[in-house]
Order: sequence, then structure tokens, then C-alpha cells
Amino acid sequence: MTVATFNVNGIRAARRRGFDSWLAGRGADIVALQELRCPPDAVGDFAGYHAAIDCGSIPGRNGVAILTREPAAAVRSWAEHPPRARGLREYAHEGRYIEADLAEAPLTVACLYLPKGGLPAHLQRPGTLRDVPDGGAKYQRKMRFLAAFARELDRNRRAAHARGREFLLLGDLNLAHLPHDVTNWRPAQKMEGFLPEERAWLDARLGPRTLVDVVRRLHGDRPGPLSWWSWAGASFTKNVGWRIDHHLASPGLAATAVSVVVDKEARADARLSDHAPVVVDYAFPAGPHGR
Repeated sequence: MTVATFNVNGIRAARRRGFDSWLAGRGADIVALQELRCPPDAVGDFAGYHAAIDCGSIPGRNGVAILTREPAAAVRSWAEHPPRARGLREYAHEGRYIEADLAEAPLTVACLYLPKGGLPAHLQRPGTLRDVPDGGAKYQRKMRFLAAFARELDRNRRAAHARGREFLLLGDLNLAHLPHDVTNWRPAQKMEGFLPEERAWLDARLGPRTLVDVVRRLHGDRPGPLSWWSWAGASFTKNVGWRIDHHLASPGLAATAVSVVVDKEARADARLSDHAPVVVDYAFPAGPHGR
């Protein structure tokens, strides 16, 4: 079973750059997409796939989807099934989370686009930020999301287990976990996405009985594999980036993971997005299309 997660940074723009050729050539069984950034009627079809989609209601922002070869047995988006964890309701209309029970395998797949956030007030310096200093408002909003989502994630993971299913969280978490996940990790400790409290949040989600960072387990204790590079400068060419796109799997599923690859384009002018797809092969049943 081949599974990919990909922040497309706008599905219409990604398609103009060649997304559909990548999708057909990759032949994955499951593809999780983030940042569709368009209304539902503009998403389009995905040849060979059934799509579960939540575009949210903020024009040009967010939007998540899960593509599967067979129609899902059940789909739960926050738009139609509001999150139960206290503190998440304010995000329910933003198109940030969707999950699907596969019909052909005992697996629940979830797709998340986590808020990017910002810096706490004490780290903000006028003239050094792309955004106007906000007193830490974006940082506080992200931390509220993380606190509430921790409860929701645990509930959803346990619910899948109760139904006899493995659980897989895919997506752009807008945070990196370890120094190996960021090229220049020392200065990154004062940047959103690699703050100590953000890393501690992810650390608390991982464990041998809860969720496993599949990419790190497969890749080993060494730098990379990176999945995001800024559009600016020569970051892509010099491979200066971050690993913020994740496969977090229940232990039973993680044990079947065989290999990981990041589909990084050969040239900067061939990029589909500022992210690249992170693709993992699992030795797990996936029906007639499985590998």
C-alpha cells in the first residue's frame, strides 16, 4: 500500500505545474492533500480516485482532501461532524481536518492542515518579520489549536482502535520535531514551527503505544528527508528546508512500513508546490490496487 501526503499550496496552481502527471505516474493507493485553496466546485476530479474533500469556508485558504482508489466506507469532516474536543469548534469551518475509513482495509486515514501560527510576543521584533507584529496572537491561536487537537487526536485514534482499525495521521503539521528535521536548526529554535513548546507537543503525541513517526523511523537518525523549501532565494537548490509533512501511524501500521521517499523535483523551475510529496510504502492490505 503506497500512501502519499502532499501540501499542494493551491490545487489549481499545482495542476498548472503538472500535478495530474505526478498523480498518474506515482500511482499511490492513498493521497492526502492540504491547502487546496479553492471552493469545492473548483477542485475538479482526480482520475482513478474517489475524493473526500473539505474546502472550508475561507476563500482561498486551507482545504484538505483524501484520495482513495475505492469509495471510503465512511468519511468524517469537521464541517459535517464538528470536533468534540473543547476549543476546536472555532476551526471547524476552516477546512483543516478530514478522515476516512477505508472500505478495502482495516485502516482510518486522517488528513490535517495545522495552523502555521507565529511567534510569541517576546520574540517579535519590528522590522524583522514578514508580518506586522501582532502581540503573539497567531502564536496563541496555534497553541490553543494544539492543546485542543491533542484531545481530539487521542479520541479519534482510540475510536479507530475500537472499530478494529489502524490509524494514520497525514499532513502538513507546520512544525518540525527534531534537529534532523531542519537544515539550520539552531536559529530555527526561535522561529515558528520549531519552538521548544511546539516540539514538545509533538513529542507528547508520539510513543510505542500511541503514534509512531514513520518517516523518522524509516529514514533513521540522520538529517532529512526534507519536504518544504521556501520559494525565496536558492533554498530549494541548496536543499535548505524543513520536514513538516508527516506520517504518524498507530504502532501496528507503523510496523509494516517498508520505505519512504520524498518526490523532490529535479529542478526549481519544475516544482509543483513549495512542499514535495512524502510517500511511504506499507506492507498492509489495500485491496486490488494495493502493492
